[in-house]
Amino acid sequence: GQLLASGSLDKSIKLWNVQSGACVRTLKGHTESVFSVSFSPVGKLLGSGGYDKSVKLWDTQSGASVRTLTGHADFVESVSFSRDGQLLASGSLDKSIKLWNVQSGACVRTLKGHTESVFSVSFSPVGKLLGSGGYDKSVKLWDTQSGASVRTLTGHADFVESVSFSRDGQLLAS
Repeated sequence: GQLLASGSLDKSIKLWNVQSGACVRTLKGHTESVFSVSFSPVGKLLGSGGYDKSVKLWDTQSGASVRTLTGHADFVESVSFSRDGQLLASGSLDKSIKLWNVQSGACVRTLKGHTESVFSVSFSPVGKLLGSGGYDKSVKLWDTQSGASVRTLTGHADFVESVSFSRDGQLLAS
């Protein structure tokens, strides 16, 4: 990648040229703060989520808002693309995770199992696993095809702000 995306409390998303440090484009369309951004694997799309309870898909070349995905009842804290770019996961303060079909914009599955807000979602780079972490101090692993919670990992003394898989998918950091 040549681009870095940032989401801000000023309701905007900025795309930065990594080499020059220049702001290439400012994306506007969220009506509240933007809390998460994620590039699709190919990099032509950007997903974003924020305090307006929406998930947006953006064309990174034109800067156009391609689609707005609605359905969360509270703030969207995290978004993450699947490795094939076909799904976008969103985690929300409404305690749910939604899996969106990127092409159609349809919510294909809602994952429920966290007892409090979901702060972070991350797709495994291999297979069909999704990791999530939240206010309930737990980390969960989900089968994205069935929607089943595969495993709940506990051990944090406070809420889990972020989860991320290793490149080979064998480790999940939280």
